Amino acid sequence: MFSKTTYVICTVIAWFTFCALGLSQDVQGSPNPPADVTSPVAAPNEIEAPTHAFWDRTNTLLFIGVGVFRGLDYASTRNMQARGREEILLPDDVVNNSAAFAAVEAAGTAASIGLSYWMHRTRHHKLERWVSIVHISVTGFGVVRNYCLDSKHPPVPTK
Repeated sequence: MFSKTTYVICTVIAWFTFCALGLSQDVQGSPNPPADVTSPVAAPNEIEAPTHAFWDRTNTLLFIGVGVFRGLDYASTRNMQARGREEILLPDDVVNNSAAFAAVEAAGTAASIGLSYWMHRTRHHKLERWVSIVHISVTGFGVVRNYCLDSKHPPVPTK
């Protein structure tokens, strides 16, 4: 249907789009005031709005979800290969090596947690959660796609 190059290009474009959206968010969530308007100086004893802890319940559940769906991706890809299909996003050297493929899945989970932490540190708390939500959604789509593909086994000869 689509070539491997097309999938890679679309993935890279989507990744840069999400990164650009994350970097363009304003810390306070409101547009910058015009240059001629002076903003009031905050009093030294004024306290910032409280933020949540990084390892709160919501993030922990989202990270567990990312890990579970990466595990499902591993299992669905192995199942797809057992049915005679071929992986289109990763080279065969990686996918056919169980340890390397498991390491790629674990690295994907770690990268998602790391990106969420970066968003947390830069006070993009909504994007911090959305990183995991999008990761779960995209991985879930891939899992369903892998299980829905037809087998490519040669037909059984009839006598």
